[in-house]
Amino acid sequence: MLYFLIGCVISGAIAGAIGRLILPGRQNIGWFATIAAGTVAAGVGTGVAYLVGFASKGWLVFLVQIALAVVCVAAVTSMSGKKSD
Repeated sequence: MLYFLIGCVISGAIAGAIGRLILPGRQNIGWFATIAAGTVAAGVGTGVAYLVGFASKGWLVFLVQIALAVVCVAAVTSMSGKKSD
């Protein structure tokens, strides 16, 4: 379980950063919110991969995590009270 959480944080940080780059426009959220959104996306993406049955395909799992990270970063950006330029 600990290795899963550490893996989610590491891949979540990467997926969150890539998701933030993919998302058009400026996101006025900090690095902690980006990592948190990516970590949630990594955990959910890995869970979906196990449920659907392609957990052994690492690159496909990572693509799902990135897609979910884009959604999570967009959700966090919309919930933050900061205005974008």
